[in-house]
Amino acid sequence: MKIPDKSKTPRGRFFHRRAHRLRTVAMLPSMITLINGICGFAAIGLVAKGPEHFGMAAYLIFYAMIADVLDGRVARISNTTSSFGGQLDSLCDVISFGAAPAFMMLRVLQAHRQDLIGPAEAMLGDFFTRFIWVTAVVYMCCAIIRLARFNVENEEAESSHMAFTGLPSPAAAGVVASLIMFSRHLATDEAFGSILFEGIYIAIMYALPFVTLSSGLLMVSRVRYLHLFNRVFRGSKPLNYLYFALFVVGMIAVCGLQLSLVLTFGAFAYSGPIRWAWRKVRPVRHIPAAGHEPANITG
Repeated sequence: MKIPDKSKTPRGRFFHRRAHRLRTVAMLPSMITLINGICGFAAIGLVAKGPEHFGMAAYLIFYAMIADVLDGRVARISNTTSSFGGQLDSLCDVISFGAAPAFMMLRVLQAHRQDLIGPAEAMLGDFFTRFIWVTAVVYMCCAIIRLARFNVENEEAESSHMAFTGLPSPAAAGVVASLIMFSRHLATDEAFGSILFEGIYIAIMYALPFVTLSSGLLMVSRVRYLHLFNRVFRGSKPLNYLYFALFVVGMIAVCGLQLSLVLTFGAFAYSGPIRWAWRKVRPVRHIPAAGHEPANITG
């Protein structure tokens, strides 16, 4: 009787896959990527501790963004890019730019249940509370889908990284985190008792779930966004780019870091749909062919 070859059976093929297991990793880029995930996890822990830690939790989201930028740059400079690094980066991004901002938005609004959710529930019942929960879940799911889609469609060539399809997850997290950071800055300001400051603070709180929801939907959209880092800082650029950089530095000096982050991330996030709408509605100019002049039509 012929003895079957166990390596050709489904069970044998499953165990023989171990020959393809990962043996080496690039240490420095991987450690920087893990710092990204640690910052996101720490942000969740701080948010759970109470309102006095919301500001620091928002700062940790931006620290995670710095790590997210550095790991890819270090991998390319050291020529150690790999599929493992890309997958690890996306897993850490799910924590820092998916779960952490969603939970942060949820906890911030729950902390203001008496003065914000209470009046809304008086008019809408428990609709506003359920809307906040749905918004947090939708944002997190959109971030997961966005990162999974990026892994499937991503190309390792640097020339293909000049634009994004859909709002990048760090930018979406930056929109949410910057609003929370700015609101905490207002709440701790000496002039918070004024009608202007309190009005801005309440407006931010009510707008926060809608901004979070729109940021999540933009992540899974097909709206194109420019890769600002590659567009601005790679290679030699016209002198106007330097003027723009100086303008940004001046804006931070005048408006402060918190408000500047709100304006910067908000402008970037909503520039995509505005540019898309502008291309849809603007008239298409028809250039006449050589030797044919347009007819002179008079009323």
